Amino acid sequence: MSTLRFKAVQLAQNRKPVEVVEDKRRSEIFGANVFNEYSMRQYLTSDAFKGVMNAIQHGKKIDRKIANQVASSMKDWALSKGVTHYTHWFQPLTGATAEKHDAFFETIGNGMAIEKFGGSQLVQQEPDASSFPNGGIRNTFEARGYTAWDPTSPAFIYGTTLCIPTIFISYTGEALDYKTPLLRALNAVDTAATAVCKYFDKNVKKVTSSLGWEQEYFLVDKALAGSRPDITLTGRTLLGHSPAKGQQLDDHYFGSIPSRALNYIRDLETECMYLGIPVKTRHNEVAPNQFELAPIYEEANLAVDHNSLLMDIMGRVANRHDFKVLLHEKPFAGVNGSGKHNNWSLSNDAGVNLLSPGQTPMSNLQFLTFFINTIKAVYNNEELLRASIASASNDHRLGANEAPPAIMSIFIGQQLTKVLEELEGVTNGKLSPEEKTDLKLNVIGKIPDVLLDNTDRNRTSPFAFTGNKFEFRAVGSLANSANPMTVLNTIVAKQLKNFKIEVDKLIEEKGLKKDEAIFNVLREYIKSLKNILFEGNGYGAAWEKEAKKRGLSNNKTTPEALKVKISKKTIDLFEEMNVMSKVEIEARYEIEIEDYTLRIQIESRVIGDIAGNHIIPTAVRYQNMLIKNVSGLKEIFGKDFEKYASEQILLIQKISSHIEVIHAKVDAMIAERKKANAINDPVKKAYEYCNTIKPFFEEIRYHCDKLELMVDDEIWPLTKYRELMFIR
Repeated sequence: MSTLRFKAVQLAQNRKPVEVVEDKRRSEIFGANVFNEYSMRQYLTSDAFKGVMNAIQHGKKIDRKIANQVASSMKDWALSKGVTHYTHWFQPLTGATAEKHDAFFETIGNGMAIEKFGGSQLVQQEPDASSFPNGGIRNTFEARGYTAWDPTSPAFIYGTTLCIPTIFISYTGEALDYKTPLLRALNAVDTAATAVCKYFDKNVKKVTSSLGWEQEYFLVDKALAGSRPDITLTGRTLLGHSPAKGQQLDDHYFGSIPSRALNYIRDLETECMYLGIPVKTRHNEVAPNQFELAPIYEEANLAVDHNSLLMDIMGRVANRHDFKVLLHEKPFAGVNGSGKHNNWSLSNDAGVNLLSPGQTPMSNLQFLTFFINTIKAVYNNEELLRASIASASNDHRLGANEAPPAIMSIFIGQQLTKVLEELEGVTNGKLSPEEKTDLKLNVIGKIPDVLLDNTDRNRTSPFAFTGNKFEFRAVGSLANSANPMTVLNTIVAKQLKNFKIEVDKLIEEKGLKKDEAIFNVLREYIKSLKNILFEGNGYGAAWEKEAKKRGLSNNKTTPEALKVKISKKTIDLFEEMNVMSKVEIEARYEIEIEDYTLRIQIESRVIGDIAGNHIIPTAVRYQNMLIKNVSGLKEIFGKDFEKYASEQILLIQKISSHIEVIHAKVDAMIAERKKANAINDPVKKAYEYCNTIKPFFEEIRYHCDKLELMVDDEIWPLTKYRELMFIR
């Protein structure tokens, strides 16, 4: 009997839901461990409070005198809550968050000590940057890097540590994190969008990018996950036959949440409340043991920080409940994978959602301006948008039957498609009052406003308009949302900048009125956008052919997708919008290419180890049992034994053939891996792992999974899908 497997199953089956106490209203505890505006008003001096709020709202710099006041107050607040240490909390290019804890404790001589935390510690720290990915920005022997306080994302307490969100840069000033380019992109879209907003309201001074993410994930019992080397080392199952029942009956989706899982989610949500993460929605997803958590929309930088923090907290809370959280986009074959839909919009400081259809002709013209410019931005940069969500893990999900394809297209729904067609058909370049009124998009007979939506939903679309926002559905569950949000906000900023230049030119050179100039530019855009708009089934082979005709990219693998990141067009875009320098762009490309290679390399080693050290020995052991059985039948029945042992003999032959193929394929994969490892060019190495080594995985898996169905269940070493996915 496979001791580890059956012990794990027994442990999982005997678990009881961990008790969770929720003795306070969520509104009472929300943000209690966050140095937010409420806490700042209590602890900061008037000057310090104004200085921080000016930094948050207007991007003003905080001088060192104010920083000292903030640090002192922040320390007092933290100490009142039992905090002993502080850390600069940042997001290096590893995909995880990072922190180095320092105590407030300082000695002052004569056996005495104090708690100390000043402005210099708040504003800047110097973590060792030598072991973080840098893409060649610094030499190996140069270890210095800097973290710098981001006042727009409030400090928070986790455990007994004060965490201060920061950027992370190299000794020479280049960004080594996800946050820095995102902040630059948000600044770029603010500048460009505010300039366009002034066509409609001269009092607008700021535009904010908002983000609402939807985090999908799997829960697996900790003991069961620990019994699987592939889950432990790669976050997914590299082997495993599909169970007889998977998600076919759709009985998990939106069903009642299992007790153990529900208590875990309640505990997680409580942690989120204290940390100011406004989680609101929870439900079962499609696959067994798959769930979703979604918050209320927030400013994009804060939303990204909250999602990164959430992914860390999920694992810590799961440990208390004897669960392991799987954030891999495709941890199980044959069932739905996990995404992180990024719902994006823009709002001005008057509180107007710029992607929400309005009640007046002017507000609808404003809506159409931002709506059409976003579509054009995506069309002009669809390949870059695809690259922003590229990863070894997301490659498994894109194009499967639960996720959009690798082809970037936009779904806007029949009603808005009709509106664009009507706008394109206006030939005189002017809008009469009647035509302007016709742009009202929320009047359909006597249907109440509350029931209205400007689109249907299309879950096969990677980028869909859903009433008052665009939903970027192709983002993977493991991703840091800063990556796609940096790209999306940058390309929209660039497009809005170009749009304003074109409109101003028509006003100045042709004497058109503002509204007419705006409409003329939008109408010309509409004519060129048809190739990116698609309402149909994104899963079908017909769409691949059609997309190719339309000139849309279809980069199915990460190495193919990433190449656009270092194109001249991309470098010019990011440099023009002051989001990233050429050095930073090329460094990120190198890091992502290497990350892809390393992940496939690890999976290759794991699948080879499991096949050679677990599957084959178990199959041989069972085969020996069959051979012993056949020998016994021969002793009993003599020459007629084959009549009684034919099935066993056939099974022995089948097992031998599968073992032979597994041996051959694993040996061939190892040989190819050695060749690939000898390649010095990181790009060529990535392509070699992608195109030559990765295909072995499915071949090896096929034969291992066949053996799973043949070998006695009592000796099979790996915890099976039915055990991993259906433990309640």
